[in-house]
Amino acid sequence: MKVVIIEDEPLMAEDLAETLVQLDPSITIAVILPSVQNAIAYLKQHNTADLIFSDIQLGDGLSFEIFKEISVSAPVVFCTAYDEYALDAFKANGIDYVLKPFTDTTIQSTLNKYKQLQQKFTKEESRYQHLLEHFESKFSHSRGSILVYQRDKIIPLAVSDVAVCYVDNQITKVICFDQRTFVVNHTMDELERLLGAQFFRANRQQIINRKAVKEASQFFGRKLHIALNIPFQEDVIVSKAKSPVFLNWLVG
Repeated sequence: MKVVIIEDEPLMAEDLAETLVQLDPSITIAVILPSVQNAIAYLKQHNTADLIFSDIQLGDGLSFEIFKEISVSAPVVFCTAYDEYALDAFKANGIDYVLKPFTDTTIQSTLNKYKQLQQKFTKEESRYQHLLEHFESKFSHSRGSILVYQRDKIIPLAVSDVAVCYVDNQITKVICFDQRTFVVNHTMDELERLLGAQFFRANRQQIINRKAVKEASQFFGRKLHIALNIPFQEDVIVSKAKSPVFLNWLVG
């Protein structure tokens, strides 16, 4: 089986390629393509892949643009670091997905699904237009403010004032750049949806504003330790699998 990988983070692409070949030795990685334009150019000339794994956000645009531009007969598995709120469009269109950071189990499940449905895949160009519109809308809009709580007061807080969101004893809180702290009546998943691309979900317990990041340094097991430019008592650690996504986000 010939697989094409579209991914602009080299380490993530290599990990995915190695995992695929280990799980199924019959797989051949035809090529790893790092951008929308590279993928369009390659697939116009070599449209023979059996299966495509594609990141959603590439350096030069959303990967859905590739499949609007050219007709691809191979099924596409999209890979994303975004939470499941963004995946409703996949479910509606019958396209599989892998949520980053991926595991052997999730990749194996996807390969099993591919083999089970291999004879039923069809190309529906309209689905990519729908997905492109869906994600462009999600990535380009965020709230200007959120409601926070202080004693008996409910206060609208500008999103731009928020430096860090975190969980403290199962209570969601935010710290502002001026070091004010508030309780928020949202889960971390909800905040991730509301805050927009200026914020990054470092881990299950913490979301950070790009402007709050002072520096990143190597940590055990190829993880990243993030130093903030505001006082914050907890360590902010980004996993090995998520580190390339974080570094790409950091340069915005």
